[in-house]
Amino acid sequence: MQNNKLRMAIRATAAVAAFGMAGQALALDVPTGDWDTSIYGYARLNAAYDIDENVTTSTMAGDFSKINTGAAEDNEATGYFDADAVQSRIGIKTMSPEGVKMVVEGDFRGGNLRLRHAYGEYNGVLAGQTWSNFNSFVGFTSTLDFDSVSAAGLFGRTAQLRYTTGPLSFSVEEPRSSLVTIKETESFDPENPATPKSSWDWAEASGAKDGMPTLTARFEDSAGSFSYSAAALVHQVAYDTGTSDDSAMGYGAFLAGKIAITDMVSIQGSVNYSDGANQYMWRTGENYYGPDAYVVNGDVETIKTMGGTLGTSINLGDGRKVNVVYGMATNDYDDAKKDFASNASQLAVVNGSAETNQALMANYQFSPVDNVMMGVEYQYLMTEDVSGDDGDANRLLFAAQYNF
Repeated sequence: MQNNKLRMAIRATAAVAAFGMAGQALALDVPTGDWDTSIYGYARLNAAYDIDENVTTSTMAGDFSKINTGAAEDNEATGYFDADAVQSRIGIKTMSPEGVKMVVEGDFRGGNLRLRHAYGEYNGVLAGQTWSNFNSFVGFTSTLDFDSVSAAGLFGRTAQLRYTTGPLSFSVEEPRSSLVTIKETESFDPENPATPKSSWDWAEASGAKDGMPTLTARFEDSAGSFSYSAAALVHQVAYDTGTSDDSAMGYGAFLAGKIAITDMVSIQGSVNYSDGANQYMWRTGENYYGPDAYVVNGDVETIKTMGGTLGTSINLGDGRKVNVVYGMATNDYDDAKKDFASNASQLAVVNGSAETNQALMANYQFSPVDNVMMGVEYQYLMTEDVSGDDGDANRLLFAAQYNF
């Protein structure tokens, strides 16, 4: 019983850190008879100052795909400021007298109300949309950047059917796959339609399909001051044009852990590996997820990805915290370089692909009163292409969050 209580406390603490909350959020209870119902959420302002180039996206997160590389980095403008409140969210949760839990939650990223969670859970069986089972916040270090650094598994929510018993959980999930190939396209100048321009780039492979659900398994537990999580998944990457088809199985795995050195200091991190399941590897590819595989000469060839994070959190007391984290994700395009070596235009596309993303984030968070958090964060982002061209960006973030 004590172990279960400790495990639940660790999971709750990790989730609070992931949401950037300071203190314990007090949900608003709603009178619903025998049902236990409450409304929760927060209002949040995010502001960013990009020091040496504009790489901001919604929620003021840093976007690796906007970082200039190679010669383009020498011509970048400097000094950009922006702010928004679209990370703000609202949710409702309820528990029936029989123990059935239901949650519906949304935020405003993208400018409109966006569904984040919508699920029911009873007796260990969960059905609906929520965090993937191939995910863990055990090794997560709190950042003000909503997109943060490379994380353990899928840093997103997906439709699924999950069963949990003790520290073990299994799920059948909505499939996520990205099968690409290098294609030539033509663009026309209205003033000179007789001479179209051709260009080569990655594009979704013809007939790309999801032929089976994603299957995952996770084990998450704790022992004393150490908590840990391990998970694995398998899914299919395939295409079928009606005249030709091929498929490959993709695999992914991660390990995550956190250890409390003292009551004030913790160290946490994770390592991730994928072969053909890069849609489940956060902050790979150009910014969020890299392609799982590519088609060449009719065959599906998988792409390998690995990454990890390492961070520390220091509780200074009186509602003050310091967090520092480094994250890295890298893709292996060596086989693609060989497969497309005979075509100079296709090889140039491979060489221009994002190979490695790195980020260093350090923040100071202060809670002047319960359910209020304010913080500042410095970020250093770096991306490198397969060709070796690289670029970096320095940023400052500010956040103010009011929980209810």
